[in-house]
Amino acid sequence: MAYGALSTAVLVTVAVLALTGHTVTSFMWGRSAGVLASAVVFYWLTVLAARGARWACLRVRILSVIMPLVIIAVDMVPGICPTWFAMVQATCALPRAVAAFVSNGSVLRAAFPKGSQGA
Repeated sequence: MAYGALSTAVLVTVAVLALTGHTVTSFMWGRSAGVLASAVVFYWLTVLAARGARWACLRVRILSVIMPLVIIAVDMVPGICPTWFAMVQATCALPRAVAAFVSNGSVLRAAFPKGSQGA
């Protein structure tokens, strides 16, 4: 939920800046919308995993590790976005990083052992 809320806030900020005449790049639009779309996908996968779908749990585990790294790595490319935008995007990555530790912990791995089919 925090990831979705932060992602929404970033997209709204970009929209407000654009509407008030500030410079907003196509990268900022695309990145904001993409991160928000990924929040929707993560939510959907989490709901399916909570219902017992092992495949969804595996995707949450993998993506929760990869996404924060990708978000931060892309924002570190010099000149690709303003510093404030990179910092806000990094803040969006924090809930995903927390989810990586939780979803890859022993408790959830035990809930979805190898060989279980799930829904």
